[in-house]
Amino acid sequence: MNADTIIARGSNKKILLWRVQPLLSPSKWICAVALMAAASLVFAQQAYPLRPVRILVPFAAGGVADITARVLAQKMSETMGQQVLVENRPSAGGIIASEAVAKSEPDGYTLLFITNGNAVSVSLFKSLPYDTLRDFAPVSTVGFFDLVLVVDSESKIGSVRELIAFARANPNKLNLGTINIGSTQNLAAELFKSMSGIDAQVVPFKTTPAVVTALKGGDVQAAFEILAPVLAQIKGGALKPLAVTSEKRYVGLPGVPTVAESGVSGYQASSWNGVAAPARTPKAVIERLNREINAAVAAPEVRQRLQELGVDARGSTPEALHQLLISEIAKWKTVIEGAKIEKQ
Repeated sequence: MNADTIIARGSNKKILLWRVQPLLSPSKWICAVALMAAASLVFAQQAYPLRPVRILVPFAAGGVADITARVLAQKMSETMGQQVLVENRPSAGGIIASEAVAKSEPDGYTLLFITNGNAVSVSLFKSLPYDTLRDFAPVSTVGFFDLVLVVDSESKIGSVRELIAFARANPNKLNLGTINIGSTQNLAAELFKSMSGIDAQVVPFKTTPAVVTALKGGDVQAAFEILAPVLAQIKGGALKPLAVTSEKRYVGLPGVPTVAESGVSGYQASSWNGVAAPARTPKAVIERLNREINAAVAAPEVRQRLQELGVDARGSTPEALHQLLISEIAKWKTVIEGAKIEKQ
């Protein structure tokens, strides 16, 4: 406060008046508020998470992706000091879950269990309510799912080379079973057909049991499926595996070669998943989540549980997941266009 001295009218007495000054000027007040806000944000990031974290999974409960997410969430809950909850938002192409995360607050409390389905959707749908590359901040991969090329146990075909030879000797008589059009299995079959140069029909079914029934009944001669749903039938002798579609052999079936080893050089198709946050999520939060996810998937009990599901548990950097998404979008765009699959 500053004092002003004035002479009262009609008096020779001086009166001391006090003028109250603001402690800070308006511009300094703005700076102070900004600094307090920044300090509050830094504290929130350092203290993250202060409440439960949700992972939105674009599939129904009970599937391999859902179980993978729940195994991951349980381990992260143990180490982060907060619950990590799985919320199922099933839809074709994962659109419902993806849109919800893209439009949520970028604070690290709503995450997406992103999959190769997100890469496929870019070319499979006429439009999406989000931009797959711009509206998400990749955090880490979680796991890679092997696919397997199988035939009925009674089939005379015993290898990929024999399957290709059969197709070439019987033009347009080889039927390859898969689940829905646009699924990884369906596109893996289209990719195989293209890269092996064979004349075959890719026949989609609604469910894995329907594919197996068609295979056992002779309606299709071979099928592509994620390994987990048919692993028990392979080990039980009902189905015969010709090859896995990944870059390396599946540890649970070491005697089964890859498609690339079997004469289709360069062939590779995998289903994968990871975790992404909304774009503009603070870097410190992304880094914390990345550390937690990588530690979780490296834990022996997590790796063992996921291996039982046919999942190769594998974390990554945010940049590696971003590059994977870019390459998968380009890869499946080529397959979809080559197979002339109509956009939905």
